Amino acid sequence: MNPPDDDSLAKKFALILPLLNERQQRLFLAAEAKSLGYGGVSRVARTSGVSRSTITRGLVELSLAIDAEKPARIRRSGGGRKPIENVYPGIGAALDALIHPSSRGDPQSPLRWTCKSTHQLAKALKQQGYSVSHQTVAQLLHTSGYSLQANAKVKEGRQHPDRNQQFEYINEQAKSFLAQGLPVVSVDAKKKELIGEFKNSGQTWELKKQPVEVDVHDFVNPQLGKAIPYGIYDVGENSGWVSVGCNHDTASFAVATLERWWQAVGQQTYPDATALLVNADSGGSNGYRVRLWKYELQQFANKTGLTITVCHLPPGTSKWNKIEHRLFSHISMNWRGQPLTSHEVVVQLICATKATTGLEIRAELDRSMYPIQVKVLDEDFSTIHITPHSFHGEWNYTITPSSN
Repeated sequence: MNPPDDDSLAKKFALILPLLNERQQRLFLAAEAKSLGYGGVSRVARTSGVSRSTITRGLVELSLAIDAEKPARIRRSGGGRKPIENVYPGIGAALDALIHPSSRGDPQSPLRWTCKSTHQLAKALKQQGYSVSHQTVAQLLHTSGYSLQANAKVKEGRQHPDRNQQFEYINEQAKSFLAQGLPVVSVDAKKKELIGEFKNSGQTWELKKQPVEVDVHDFVNPQLGKAIPYGIYDVGENSGWVSVGCNHDTASFAVATLERWWQAVGQQTYPDATALLVNADSGGSNGYRVRLWKYELQQFANKTGLTITVCHLPPGTSKWNKIEHRLFSHISMNWRGQPLTSHEVVVQLICATKATTGLEIRAELDRSMYPIQVKVLDEDFSTIHITPHSFHGEWNYTITPSSN
């Protein structure tokens, strides 16, 4: 028989509790909690509105098998500690003003620039004449609908007026390429990772009290350096390629990764392809303002004979890049809690990443050197065969192979 749900318990308690005296209520709720088993005290306290300590006291009385006929002290109706709101009628408004001092109270509140813990709130209330404990403050907060919450990253800043139109344009370009059997890839660089005995976010199963021990401080090891994963996600094939760099995240590194993917995977997957669609963020090593990015794409087009169309996501929308939630997120989940002790470990963990969607990932270590601050001279930039599209040509453009 399934245990009753919370609504059923609440209805039962509402019917029975008013008919019982204080001691009978305590014993009845204790018996109900005991019958529910593990978690019963919490459920009964939540649905009846009676404190856990009262129910626990009833359980003690039941365990001692107190003689029901033995006279016991029963508090008369209306006795006991009064609700804090009756003792301090204005405490709710005072607490609300402390939680949001700039909008509901005094902007010069003592907690305007202070962590609003229950201990700090109780201290501030005492200074106003309300003698309450931090437990009482916590109860008041829950009763008023408050709960502990972290910041929510939802504000994206100022949006470009053509943001939605750009997303629609990218979608139409991708649908057109896929319908013709042409490759569509999403590219981006993942967060740089420290190499060494450093803590990696997340948890993994280990024997009790035997966690993997890592360094206390996250200082870069000069001998090991960092890992720079740059990824290619094939939208049509649901597959990924990651080059793990050891040097710098530059436009040359980004296009070199694209070339590695094409030579190892893309060319075999799309033997008849004459064009490639690349979706990229608007900033970083593959940003639409980066001259070296376009220059390197021209060299790539010349080597492969591919006509390369690039569509950049609007500024401030990098989290919508498909590679973020279809490739990088699975990699992060796979290596959570695993110290990245070497570049080879990073490559192996990436290659071992799987997903229920059938995602397959290949990875290689790229030890090449990619210098920073490489400038593309005007005469070199003029050799790029680039055709801006009619809609936002700075975001959408096509680079064709040179005939030379």
